Amino acid sequence: MTAQRCCNAETGALDQVGASICCEPESTRALPADGATVKDIVRRKYSDIALGEGCGGYSMIGDAYDDVEGYAPEADLGLGCGLPTQHAALAPGQTVLDLGSGAGMDAFVARREVGAEGTVIGLDFAEPMVDRARTHAAMLGYENVRFVVGDIEEMPLESASVDVVISNCVLNLVPAKRKAFAEIHRVLKPGGYFTISDVVLRGPLPEAVRQSVESYVGCVAGAMERFAYLRLIREAGFSGVRVMQERPIVQAAEALSITVRGVKPRELQGPQHTR
Repeated sequence: MTAQRCCNAETGALDQVGASICCEPESTRALPADGATVKDIVRRKYSDIALGEGCGGYSMIGDAYDDVEGYAPEADLGLGCGLPTQHAALAPGQTVLDLGSGAGMDAFVARREVGAEGTVIGLDFAEPMVDRARTHAAMLGYENVRFVVGDIEEMPLESASVDVVISNCVLNLVPAKRKAFAEIHRVLKPGGYFTISDVVLRGPLPEAVRQSVESYVGCVAGAMERFAYLRLIREAGFSGVRVMQERPIVQAAEALSITVRGVKPRELQGPQHTR
């Protein structure tokens, strides 16, 4: 896995805060207040990466995937912040949903674990990413891995239809995180669980970083404070919420990479979202 360093478009200096995505001149703009506009910016940035028209990632995890069974280097764009499959305890025959599946890296690792009798669904809102992932799946001969275009805040999936949800450095990019976790809860079967690697904060960000488009698409400015993030997950109805792994991110002193696991209870209480 090759890390790429990103240059500030105005100064030429190496960017050390939220450098998952290389800078472009427009990245120096202030972050829009409207969530839909923010999503459009993120979609465009990641579409450019999929098409080879934008810079790749400044890897937060180095070569951690190199020895993972099922790892497909051609699907690795250097955009992750953890190894969610390492803590997901996947089993043969399960149906796994990978949120923000990109070019398919974690989906293909999950396929190795669930086997030919399982199913892996990759969901991404950038159509060029989905196209790229489908190409990789065809090259690998995986008939039980499919990729669909969709929004994490409103997933095009049936309620109670998946056993496990995984995601790698994506939820921090979603403006409506409470809605995203409600959707994760909805699509999981009772007793199902998620394992998510994400970026959280251990302290306040400088205002200039918080309001930067570049830092948002680089997975930092959109991140929540650690305890607020875990509280939001519990409020979404998950039990047994545990941090499986936590480590600092060298590119951003205020940020942490965490891998979190939570379970949808078998006996549900209160109003449930159905579709």
